[in-house]
Amino acid sequence: MPPSVIAIDGPAGSGKSVVGQRVADALGYVYLDTGALYRALTWLALEREVDPNDSVRLADLARRATIQVTRPTIDDGRLYTVTVDGQDVTRQLSDSRVGELVSIVAAHPEVRAELLPLQRRLACDGNIVMAGRDIGTVVCPAAELKLYLDAPLAIRVARRVKQLVAMGREPDPALVAAEMGERDRIDESRAAAPLKPAPDAHVIDTSILTMDEEVALILDLLSRGCS
Repeated sequence: MPPSVIAIDGPAGSGKSVVGQRVADALGYVYLDTGALYRALTWLALEREVDPNDSVRLADLARRATIQVTRPTIDDGRLYTVTVDGQDVTRQLSDSRVGELVSIVAAHPEVRAELLPLQRRLACDGNIVMAGRDIGTVVCPAAELKLYLDAPLAIRVARRVKQLVAMGREPDPALVAAEMGERDRIDESRAAAPLKPAPDAHVIDTSILTMDEEVALILDLLSRGCS
């Protein structure tokens, strides 16, 4: 039997979302990108004009808001639908301003503490592929299969630019590179749940594999009972 929880970690643009969704589809599992929770909170903070450095107010927002991630409700290429207090904010989560600030918001220990129970409740339901930056290390350290996807920054930037173009945006590659590089720095150096592979994670370099090869590799790990 495949594991009930598959944890996928890695930096932005490493392919977690697409690979995670395809693996979930192959297994008939639910897919959850936990980064969407932090993006949703960042969007809400911008809407409410809350300083992204104000950990107390941000934690209060997280405590009071109802953030939900469900299967896609609209056929527009999205991998999931995110709502905040009933409002569909999925498209807004890719706004450049949200991207600039999400790592600052997510770095606050108080914010992570508020969102951690929600993530763990979702994991307890089982049959789920969870993608993020601390799934294997903090959210689900007992996950039966842990993966860490990575690729050089230049490749991840190119992927992100292509994704934004497909969404009808006109991104500045230099700006995307600067934002992604800064996000890497913040994620890797934060005191609470820094981005790093779990000791028992399978590290996959996605720069040398096609998407099909990545999915095939993960499914092969599952078929061989690797964990």
